Amino acid sequence: MAYSLKLLLIILITLPVSLAIILLGPFDPLGKRSYRISRLWTWGILKAGGIRVRVKGLERLDPSRQYIFMANHQSNIDIPVLVRSLSQFQLRWVAKKELLFVPLFGWAMWASKHIVVDRTNRSQAMASLRKAKERIEGGISVVLFPEGTRSADGQLLPFKSGGFILAVKTQTPIVPIAINGSGALLPRGDWRIRGGEVEVVVSEPIVLDRYRRGGIRSLLNRVRAVVESQLQRGGREAADGTEKIHSPKAAEARAER
Repeated sequence: MAYSLKLLLIILITLPVSLAIILLGPFDPLGKRSYRISRLWTWGILKAGGIRVRVKGLERLDPSRQYIFMANHQSNIDIPVLVRSLSQFQLRWVAKKELLFVPLFGWAMWASKHIVVDRTNRSQAMASLRKAKERIEGGISVVLFPEGTRSADGQLLPFKSGGFILAVKTQTPIVPIAINGSGALLPRGDWRIRGGEVEVVVSEPIVLDRYRRGGIRSLLNRVRAVVESQLQRGGREAADGTEKIHSPKAAEARAER
């Protein structure tokens, strides 16, 4: 019964927010106003699900600049978790085109000017990278799940190279992010949201001055190693019962770019 009630609340929150974003979309070239509305949606989703978010490492970021955030992916709640964690930034996701066909959610994603990729069409995929470059130049940060899909068992999957090519081409710093605990609250293939806490660890931005196209594999391995290290550390602390999380106070001012 509790799970059904949470689902009903999420639907009731999603409907009006999605409609507002869809109606605003044609008048919002970069989706910045639509994205501000979507922050309300993420707040409501997490509240309805009883999910708390603790963030470490926000002090490493400069809210006045753009980044490419790369995070592991265990659950559908990773998106609202990251929106709440990185509230100082305008974010756009690189997402597979199939999500556009999800009623309301997909349409709202289109209206918010997220970046859609057709993985089966190389020319379309390259066009999506150009759109991502335009978003970055417009003062927007990009978020990718370089695994390409959700991990079913929490183990980090191999990373795909597309986001790293974008980072090198635009010389935009990459920020590795580890999300701990989301898979247990909403596992892949399940609709029942459990209440609990998710830890988000923001690592030091990686500046790309010394990376070129030939160094993509080295860059990919470096980012993956950072994320994997933070996931393993979080798992050890949880198992030992010694975890101490200090959540930096989120900046009150939103980035008005």
